[in-house]
Amino acid sequence: MSKQIKQMEMDALKKAFQGIQDLVFLSSSGVNCQTDNQVRLALRKKNIHMQVVKNSLARRVFTDLGFKLEKYWDGPTTVAWGAASVAELSRALEAVFKKNDKVKFKGALAEGQEITFDRALKMPTRTEAIGKVIALALSSARRLMAQVVAPASIIAGQVKTLAERPVVEAPPPEAAG
Repeated sequence: MSKQIKQMEMDALKKAFQGIQDLVFLSSSGVNCQTDNQVRLALRKKNIHMQVVKNSLARRVFTDLGFKLEKYWDGPTTVAWGAASVAELSRALEAVFKKNDKVKFKGALAEGQEITFDRALKMPTRTEAIGKVIALALSSARRLMAQVVAPASIIAGQVKTLAERPVVEAPPPEAAG
């Protein structure tokens, strides 16, 4: 491959991966063309893209983009990207490739940080993370309100009990005679 063609491919890869922070690296060698086409069509509906890359060129491109990835470049490499988060991307890929034992997941890149594929599967999506933060914020506010209201409810209960108690009149004092 001439230097010009390599440079053109590297420029195309830089353009494709510029600004992308969530990626999954996998090896899909041994997958037949019909399965590959079906997988790509299914993933395209979820706005997920896959591209087979030449390892030496991809290593240079990712280094230029600021990612120090060393362990993903053994054997054929396919890069997947495009979901809202690395968790969604990983879950979609696992669902599609669940029955195919020829696909090996090499790892993932989450917000520019290298992580294992298993960890990417367990990470919360953006929506799940926001929900957890809101739940945590509300739980402490709920606890605080319970602490503020508790003494007042105890006193109110005691006042109610006293109010409901029948009034016992004291016997009239006897006339002193």
